[in-house]
Amino acid sequence: MAVAARAATTPRQTSIPKQCTSGPKGFLAAVGEVVGALLTPTGLAGAALEATWMGLHLGLYPLGLLGSRASDRRQGYRLGHLPPSQRGLAIQNVEAAETPILLVHGMVDNRSIFTVLRRGLVRRGFGRIETINYSVFTGDIRAAAAALGAEVERIVEETGYERIHVIGHSMGGLIARYYVTRLGGDAHVHTLVTLGTPHQGSYLAFTWNNGLTRQLRPGSALMKELAGPVKECQTRFLVYWSDLDQVVVPQRNAALHHDDLNVHNVGLHGVGHMSLPITSSVVHGISTALAHLDTTGATVTPGVSSLQSRRSSTGAAAGGSHSPRVAKPR
Repeated sequence: MAVAARAATTPRQTSIPKQCTSGPKGFLAAVGEVVGALLTPTGLAGAALEATWMGLHLGLYPLGLLGSRASDRRQGYRLGHLPPSQRGLAIQNVEAAETPILLVHGMVDNRSIFTVLRRGLVRRGFGRIETINYSVFTGDIRAAAAALGAEVERIVEETGYERIHVIGHSMGGLIARYYVTRLGGDAHVHTLVTLGTPHQGSYLAFTWNNGLTRQLRPGSALMKELAGPVKECQTRFLVYWSDLDQVVVPQRNAALHHDDLNVHNVGLHGVGHMSLPITSSVVHGISTALAHLDTTGATVTPGVSSLQSRRSSTGAAAGGSHSPRVAKPR
């Protein structure tokens, strides 16, 4: 893993580029942009990390198929046995530490994609992390969102917390967004974090033709529905995208722009699609945001960039600008 760790030490954050044209010209322009991002020292290092992590993930994939869900729970209220990194959050803000976090994977994947992120959240003091598997044969975003809603309501009922956090990778973020904005899920979701989610669709979906991929194409009926008005949504969005994402094409389509939503977009340079959940600045940014959000969505720790309310924003994640690197599980 040493090579992967070195490969991810220098990616910088990047602003959201201008929109490109649609159609074949737009596709070629998007390919040109990702090639340009790749042909840099950081891009080449990120590609090496992506290849390394994909190989490791293939080894972990069978383990992620064991059981439909898994849970990391801190039992009881005693803190003396915890290391300082875990004890600190529980002492500072027990509600933030114990608010459940649900992780939702992407297409043809499973909960093993969150191995590093899950351990990182536990190590930073979060007391209940839930991961679920949905079927690899899922063929409809709307149906998957309804099923996700049932999982969220189960967690709410079990824990007594009225609102939880959801983190979605790739299509998992789109499923969660549909639940939050179209099925009333904002009543139960405090913060939705998306990692490499095709919020505006991906040209890659044109390479295969079925009901699901048609929904994931730019300009599809689903994309138009999601772009519609969403009044009084209570959920805050933290959105990560990268210029080296090989799945969301064009890469800027993984950013979220919606006048009715409270969105904070974070652009990264030189991080591949599968590497987003293992990048240390992403793990740190998520942890900081979930640990320091009050009920209005503002941060309560001095020196931490606040999430702007009721409009899209770009820039560094909560916790400041940190160079992405591999988050090493312990």
